[in-house]
This record gives sequence, C-alpha cells and structure tokens, in this order.
Amino acid sequence: MRVEQLTAKALKNVNFDRYLLASAVGKRAEELARGAQALVDYEQKNLKYTDIALLEIAEGKLSVSLES
Repeated sequence: MRVEQLTAKALKNVNFDRYLLASAVGKRAEELARGAQALVDYEQKNLKYTDIALLEIAEGKLSVSLES
C-alpha cells in the first residue's frame, strides 16, 4: 500500500487530526527504534520506523487518543 493511502486510512482512525497523527507516529517510531516489537507483519525489509508506525495506526493495531 502506498504511503498516501496509509496516511488517509490512518487519518480516519484519528478523526482527521493531522497533528495527533504526526505526534503518535513520532512517539511510536521512537519506541520501535528503541527495540519495541512491531504490532504488524510487514514484508518489506527497508521500511522506516515511521512507516511501520503509520501502518500500525492505519490497521487499527494502535489506538491513539489526545491526552490532556
């Protein structure tokens, strides 16, 4: 799936809040870089941590909420 399609799907899961999506992707990518286990199976070995995080959100494997 193309990045544009993943982004559109992920935006639906965060009520089209681009800031919330960007923040969630950044935090999750940092967790993945530190060794967290990915919540999705992915075939491409050259995916970046941000791509994996975006895929997790798009597939609904990671819930995102606005914290006060």
